[in-house]
Amino acid sequence: MPRVLLIEDDRAVREGVALALRRQNHDVAASATGEEGMDRLRSFRPDIVVLDLMLPGMTGLDVCRSIRAVDQTLPIIMATARGDEVDIVVGLETGADDYVVKPVQARALDARIRAVLRRAGAAPTGEGLPKIDTYGELAVDRAGFTVTMNGAPIALAPSEMRLLLTLSASPGQVFSRQQLLEAVWEHDYHGDARLVDACVKRLRTKMSEPPRAPRYIHTVRGFGYRFAAP
Repeated sequence: MPRVLLIEDDRAVREGVALALRRQNHDVAASATGEEGMDRLRSFRPDIVVLDLMLPGMTGLDVCRSIRAVDQTLPIIMATARGDEVDIVVGLETGADDYVVKPVQARALDARIRAVLRRAGAAPTGEGLPKIDTYGELAVDRAGFTVTMNGAPIALAPSEMRLLLTLSASPGQVFSRQQLLEAVWEHDYHGDARLVDACVKRLRTKMSEPPRAPRYIHTVRGFGYRFAAP
């Protein structure tokens, strides 16, 4: 049973979403503020966090940053008001794995939660691929679901890990943003390049990629991305 920490200040929304998720067989702990949510994080030990960006006091972005400061791998789904493009981009770049637009639909949220948790627990290895691929200083352990740079482990969020595994499985192949949305986020709708672009930006930062001349993840302007093996 997935353990979900829901952080939402609106009582009616919080209680409604929590009830709906429990009916979908989730174990839910609900908090009304960011401060309370951070306290529950330590005691409840969730499998995933659903986080409203518009929180009083400690904002959703503050909570996301605080979580990522201590745990790079805990999945985070943020909830944002419709049309808040800047908040969506900033939230994704801060470390959220996915997002939903309010008012939150319980079935859609349940689907997103299960998709993110699948990404956290399974790698797109494919038959015939070696257990560990080495690309210069970068080593990708597909069976162990780990990544190291110069022997030092890199802690990746589920979407970051899945994106790297997908790109590196086919060096030189150009993937469109839509192909990556479907492969990594399991989204079947078009136009949400923000998820892909924000995840690439985070991944490049963690891999210490030079911003103007990345070694591994190259941008193909107007189309998408490809992985270059040194």
